[in-house]
Amino acid sequence: MTDAALHLAPDNDAQATPVAERPIWPALRRGWARRCPCCGAGPLLKGYLKVRESCPVCSEDFTAQRADDGPAYLTILIVGHLMAPILMFVFVKYRPEPITLITMFSIFTVALSLYLLPRLKGALVALQWANRMHGFARPGPKEA
Repeated sequence: MTDAALHLAPDNDAQATPVAERPIWPALRRGWARRCPCCGAGPLLKGYLKVRESCPVCSEDFTAQRADDGPAYLTILIVGHLMAPILMFVFVKYRPEPITLITMFSIFTVALSLYLLPRLKGALVALQWANRMHGFARPGPKEA
């Protein structure tokens, strides 16, 4: 292992031990797909948004995740930035009736939000896992 592939992670005894770097992009892709960021085989979420306590395939512990409100904020940011220019374009170009415009954009906004929210939550949990944030600093089952 090279020095670039190692970084120091805190141990329970307050000693620094070198551990292998976790790849971020594969973990993000797995998280976006709502799969375990460690093995990619097990499901990350139980239900729509509840994160499992551990992966049923590789036993990676997910209790350390702290996604909290981050996925909701990112969803609002992305949906707002996508829908606002489209709303303005449709309003200026076609001048639909207000009730039609409100109904159409409400449906699209809710649908896009419902699509993005679990994927962003998975990606955020995977990002925390890959960067060893919070309690993810311990070596996983594949690393031990």
